[in-house]
Amino acid sequence: MTAQSIYHQLRNQLDQYSVGFPTTASGIELKILQRLFSEEEARIYLEMSMMLETPEQVAARTGRDQRDTAALLEQMAAKGLLFRKRGAQQTHYAAVAFVIGSYEFQLKTMDRELAEMMEAYLEEGLLDFTPGKNIIPLRTIPVQQSIQVTHPVAPYAQAREIIKTKQVIALSDCICRVQQQLLDKGCGKPKEVCLSFGSHADYYVDNQLGRYITQDEALAVLAESEKAGLVNQPANMVNPGGMCNCCGDCCGVLRSLAKLPKPAEAVFNDYRAQVDSGLCVGCETCLERCQINALSMNDTPVAVVDHDRCIGCGLCVTTCPSEAIAMVLKPEEERNKPPASGRKLMTRTATLRGTSLVPLSMTP
Repeated sequence: MTAQSIYHQLRNQLDQYSVGFPTTASGIELKILQRLFSEEEARIYLEMSMMLETPEQVAARTGRDQRDTAALLEQMAAKGLLFRKRGAQQTHYAAVAFVIGSYEFQLKTMDRELAEMMEAYLEEGLLDFTPGKNIIPLRTIPVQQSIQVTHPVAPYAQAREIIKTKQVIALSDCICRVQQQLLDKGCGKPKEVCLSFGSHADYYVDNQLGRYITQDEALAVLAESEKAGLVNQPANMVNPGGMCNCCGDCCGVLRSLAKLPKPAEAVFNDYRAQVDSGLCVGCETCLERCQINALSMNDTPVAVVDHDRCIGCGLCVTTCPSEAIAMVLKPEEERNKPPASGRKLMTRTATLRGTSLVPLSMTP
């Protein structure tokens, strides 16, 4: 197997997972892989699955030397190319997708060159969230103060309730904002706002990508993010392993959503904004807060919500001086409950995309 064919196979394998890793006309995706993976690392990644395994299990399955395998897996985990879960007796490793996965784990290695590569890849179609073709790995949660409690609100739809269930929390920089700052396109919004939970938090701290914080500190991060106009986006599952606070200037997910004619159809959110025209004073504060260009002013002037674009973050509600905007439940047929777990999200996405979580090397 030549070096060139190894990276082509690696691209094809990564394209099986999550939102995919599509082929481009320029081949920029191959340059990214060559930057991140050595040939040896690419070879063993092709033999890994998303199921956690010990180095002994990987060595036995692939016919490799056990000690060399353990060293290589740890090296790749330290580089953000594999997930690592340490236990009292053994350490387990597993393959990760590119988004969400290896890309987010490049906080320490992101430089101008890699930032430019990633920007080029995003422009060539890395993230295509066209409804029916893909599933967004993040979901939007409304700012809690924006919801009037006139009906039961599921805990998974409340960022604070999610955090209150987490015992291990880590805080890290937003990879998207780090990347955009390297391109001199930074928005100036808070950067240390990304939360990870449980074994994901351990991974971030172990790799020196983040630091442990308390629940109260995490809640303070939420408050700071809302004040700064950031969109709360946990992983798209009932029990998320992480939570981002995103802006439309830097976030790859929001930027890709904004390109769709109807972003509302792609998001997992039960809410959307509604304006009381009798209360609106035409101050345009909501236009500045909206990260997805879902609000405009009519000739009156009164704010108008484009329900095809509104992703239901609630940022427009909390700063409306005349309390003219409210979050309302979408019709039941437009609501989407998130998958129960990360595994179910990956399986559901693969089914929709016509791919498989079984590594290509293990497929008959």
